[in-house]
Amino acid sequence: MLQQDKPWQPMTDAADIAHCTELVRELDRDRYIADLFAPVDKRGALLALHAFNVEIARVREAITNPMAGEVRLQWWSEALIGGARGDVRANPVAAALLDAIHAHRLPRETFFALLDARIFDLYDDPMPTVNDLEGYAGETSSALIRLATLILSEDAGGIDSAEAAGHAGVAYAVTGLLRAFPIHARRGQCYVPLDLLRKHGLTRDDAVSGKASPALRAALADLRALARRHYEAALAALAGVDPAELPAFLPLMLVPGDLARMERPHDPFKAVPAASPLSRTWRLWRGASVLRKAVAAI
Repeated sequence: MLQQDKPWQPMTDAADIAHCTELVRELDRDRYIADLFAPVDKRGALLALHAFNVEIARVREAITNPMAGEVRLQWWSEALIGGARGDVRANPVAAALLDAIHAHRLPRETFFALLDARIFDLYDDPMPTVNDLEGYAGETSSALIRLATLILSEDAGGIDSAEAAGHAGVAYAVTGLLRAFPIHARRGQCYVPLDLLRKHGLTRDDAVSGKASPALRAALADLRALARRHYEAALAALAGVDPAELPAFLPLMLVPGDLARMERPHDPFKAVPAASPLSRTWRLWRGASVLRKAVAAI
């Protein structure tokens, strides 16, 4: 076990950060672009955090059975407390993340909760309720935003941005799950809450059947409304927070456009054509001014 009372000596190699940068740039471009809005001395830690998320989010795609996925997630838990077998620092993402955690005193409990929440992704169990969906989004997407604000914050005594991070994470996560609905349905995953499906007379099987219906479209519309409510609540909660934290919230600015695209008539089991990378980059750049106005509204 790592002796926590010993002083930590950062050993992050430039190659580790380069690896994290490439991983995020290729597989999570929204957060990659947002990280470029952060000060240079903060980017390495942000990219390490988001590279960790990429690794965790794609566990299901790399496994043959859920137990193998749980083993991978457990390795990360043990790496965070120094109990993993082998040289943890041989993994460039783990090495960079551990240095970010120590340099910015990030709470390990948040990482453990995130890893626990990601176990849901490994199985085909349906999401029970809207509250459960919000909890899942809070422990994953919201947690990432909150951790990023801790890296970016210049004034720990300023207005707490935890509420804004909570709402922003739910809005971004629900929007992302809606965008991925066709992919999840094809592999039998159901993130549309059962209580919402029942409201429209649907079952879990209807949500993964590949057969569109007015009832299913109505259920997905309710999810879009949920994402929009959290988006608006996040903007309201940002008033007065430290402007240095704004890069952590930039991906939120993609939510309105993504929801609008999904509201166009289409088969919900077929992906809505994505906005071009240039368009998304422009929306992030424009969104920075929206966030500055939200922060100044006090």
